[in-house]
Amino acid sequence: MIGGGSRAKTIAALLLVAMLAACGNNSGTDRSENLEVYTPEQIYARGEFELARKRSEDAAWYFSEIERLYPYSNWAKRALIMQAFSYHAGRDYENSRASAQRYIDFYPTDEDAAYAQYLLALSYYDQIDEVGRDQGLTFQALQALRTVIEVYPDSEYASSAILKFDLAFDHLAAKEMEIGRYYLRRQHYTAAINRFRVVVEDFQTTSHTAEALHRLVEAYLSLGLLDEAQTAGAILGYNYQSTEWYEDSYKLLTAAGLKLKSKGNNWLSQIYRQSVKGQWL
Repeated sequence: MIGGGSRAKTIAALLLVAMLAACGNNSGTDRSENLEVYTPEQIYARGEFELARKRSEDAAWYFSEIERLYPYSNWAKRALIMQAFSYHAGRDYENSRASAQRYIDFYPTDEDAAYAQYLLALSYYDQIDEVGRDQGLTFQALQALRTVIEVYPDSEYASSAILKFDLAFDHLAAKEMEIGRYYLRRQHYTAAINRFRVVVEDFQTTSHTAEALHRLVEAYLSLGLLDEAQTAGAILGYNYQSTEWYEDSYKLLTAAGLKLKSKGNNWLSQIYRQSVKGQWL
């Protein structure tokens, strides 16, 4: 004989199966559907069902209905983080970000707060796939990823956030390099130098530093600023001697009768003293 609790669960399961079967044949979600007759658990299951069907917008709507109908329940909290996930799965980054931020505001100490912050960061990060796009998204991604790393260092998302932070940081350097090359090709040497200098000073841990130093050698030689060109070559030779950029700079400088050594008192010679000689004053 089935007890009262088991009977209730069995009836609930049958209702859920009936709801999924009835709705599963529809081409879209009926937003006029009366969900008040269902428990939050059943509505939550329907949201998961829509996610499994890759109908992320519909899934987000079901999860939002739990928030509306059962605002103070534990299911509402679970549904809110799933809203953020569903919107992100559907590339609705603005709504994903809004849901994630709401979760952080409402449940800052909850175990899923780290994931909410990570989703918020991804809502920016996943849009910076092209170097030529507005870099405002990259800066916002860096800030949000930094929050994951600093506020939730022991979470399972911290290591992924660190990796993505490094990639986004590299992305900003790539943008500076792209603009610098543009100016260099058009012989706007001073403008090009300003861009390559940003990479050397602010993005020295990225993969673009060696090329930036070589481009500085090219630009300074073109302007006849030989001390700066030689110093850029010296830094390149000390840190990146195994790269093609060193080889190219070596050929340029030696062909001009110059050596790869620090000369003069300029911004590059200061970097040389700091990075090679360890002299910080």
